[in-house]
Amino acid sequence: MIEEHISTYREEAGELLAELETSLLDLEETPADQDLINRVFRAMHTIKGSGAMFGFDDIAAFTHEVETVFDLVRNGKMVVTKDLLDLTLKSRDHISALLDASAGCGEADQQKGDVLIAGLRRLVPQPAATGGPADKTHELLADTNQPEETQQKTWRIRFQPNRELLLCGSNPVSLINELRSLGSCLVTAHFDAVPLLDALVGEHCYLYWDIILTTVRDEAAIKDVFIFVEDDCQLSIEMIDDLSQDDPTGYKKLGEILVERGDLSPDVLSKVLEQQKPLGEMLVDQGAVTPEKVLSALCEQQHVKGIRQERAAPDSTASIRVPAERLDQLVNLVGEMVTVQARLTQVSNTLGDATFISIAEEVERLTNELRDTALNIRMLPIGSTFSKFKRMVRDLSQELGKEIEMETFGADTEIDKTVIEKLNDPLVHIIRNSIDHGVEKPADRIAAGKPATGAIRLGAEHAGDSVLITIRDDGAGINRDAIRHKAIALGMISPGADLTDQEIYSYIFAPGFSMAAEITNISGRGVGMDVVKRGIEGLRGSIVVDSELGKGTVITLKIPLTLAIIESLLVKIGESHFVLPLGAVEECIELSREDIRAAHGRNLAKVRGHLTPYICLRDQFGIYGARPDIEQIVIVSVQGGRIGFVVDFVVGEHQTVIKPLGVLYQDVKGISGATILGDGSVALIISPGDLARMAETAELAQL
Repeated sequence: MIEEHISTYREEAGELLAELETSLLDLEETPADQDLINRVFRAMHTIKGSGAMFGFDDIAAFTHEVETVFDLVRNGKMVVTKDLLDLTLKSRDHISALLDASAGCGEADQQKGDVLIAGLRRLVPQPAATGGPADKTHELLADTNQPEETQQKTWRIRFQPNRELLLCGSNPVSLINELRSLGSCLVTAHFDAVPLLDALVGEHCYLYWDIILTTVRDEAAIKDVFIFVEDDCQLSIEMIDDLSQDDPTGYKKLGEILVERGDLSPDVLSKVLEQQKPLGEMLVDQGAVTPEKVLSALCEQQHVKGIRQERAAPDSTASIRVPAERLDQLVNLVGEMVTVQARLTQVSNTLGDATFISIAEEVERLTNELRDTALNIRMLPIGSTFSKFKRMVRDLSQELGKEIEMETFGADTEIDKTVIEKLNDPLVHIIRNSIDHGVEKPADRIAAGKPATGAIRLGAEHAGDSVLITIRDDGAGINRDAIRHKAIALGMISPGADLTDQEIYSYIFAPGFSMAAEITNISGRGVGMDVVKRGIEGLRGSIVVDSELGKGTVITLKIPLTLAIIESLLVKIGESHFVLPLGAVEECIELSREDIRAAHGRNLAKVRGHLTPYICLRDQFGIYGARPDIEQIVIVSVQGGRIGFVVDFVVGEHQTVIKPLGVLYQDVKGISGATILGDGSVALIISPGDLARMAETAELAQL
């Protein structure tokens, strides 16, 4: 059980570290934003508290040092500076290294951690009095956080854990002790929920507590104590009002407190007050409340006299965490359901029974809803990926002596988590190239009449069943002529070739192609952009480059929303079926024998006044048999251009559940997967980009 909790902590700590990095980078732009400061503090507080709870003592100790300094910032005793953010970002990396080391992935440099702590302590303002060492951060925090007595507030807290809280590894006593460290504290335990011995489960928590806390800290600091168990308890926090400033000894009566807490109804209170005994004794005799509740109310009554208070509304959130493997299994089962539904529809149409057809249509509707719901569960905002690149832009621009700001838009655009994971490496290569080759140094930008600070804009937007991801910079742009000369020198094109801009730009994705004058640790070895192209096409996406010399470059990625189930076009060649991604299909036209003779042996078709090359899939895949008199050309968009694929028949649209090919067929070019049709036969999924490259390579080999 403890191993499960440790694994959960590692997962949640990783998420908190990602959130911490994003908050710190945002804080660099708006250093006075109190909400961001609180987010940073809470992230570190949770990492520290949960780390100590599950035995990550080194992480808890190091994070405590960083948290202590940021607590000064939160209380207005320090300001956010670039040095503080630099050290905090490096501290975030060190915490990540400690987390990896705890899982057996490498070792963390303890000396680096000591250097970071020393650097953070040097930033702490020194007290006016002399005599203490400069690095006594905790003593300084105690001195600077003692406002006047009038700034103290008293809070009423009811902490009622769920019975299973102990099974999650949490210790309520540790949480209460942490509350004690915030100020003067009175704690009352309630036992009325404890069952008889024969019904008692030793691993369950039956107690709950009322806490009266007087502190200079705010409600957020109190909530921070419970931040790791907020989903596993009922928690109420309210600031209690004083009766009068002129009468510091006055406070609410006992009955008022019990009614206000919800422990007693006004009607019961009125009935009991008709008797002459002391209220607390009468309530206990009547069985209206337990002795512990009366004692707790009396403690509050005595504790809050003379303290001015305000009411604070509790804030609670709820969520559920599901392992990604379960979601993947769910999507796989939905895929199987879609296949069975297609078979059911085909059989019902064949039999022609009206009742059977009606049932099949209802199953189809429900299956489609189930498919959409299951896929939506796996959708994540792409902003979780975008946030990682702000740190990379910040660090690389400093390393290269450049000033670059990164702007993002469309961060809430949702895309399948599997696609997001595979997008990371291509985006890293593109953004690194934009930083290294695109954006100029400040002096060069000023000489060119540009602002000294360059800009990289990263964004996403939905486009049908795909997502368009745009990476735009305002740098030097791409030299079209230089690429052409380099390609000629490498023998990739002939000197007299007439190529469009898009065709020339496509050579930057060729393996080994590099325009860098020298090799650096960032780029220049001719690897990277070819990896980008393979990665994007592996996602069944496309990439388009547009650039203007001296103005900048725009790279647009078109990525499908999901890799599990796609809308496609089902075609037939002989007795074999094939599938083309519908998102890439532009139109279908007929190809007659007369059209073939008019092309004089060249695979070109005249489509709307323009010549479009095509590939005969029958010849490409070696399918024998007689060709029909009129074939079909499916025009597909590939790499910013158009290419046709000749098939015998176009069957129509098809909902395709993608199945990976076996180990023996992983290296087959031109095929990206397979799907099962309603009759149980297999249709291969065509990769238009791979087939286009294969045809181009074969044509160049014949020159």
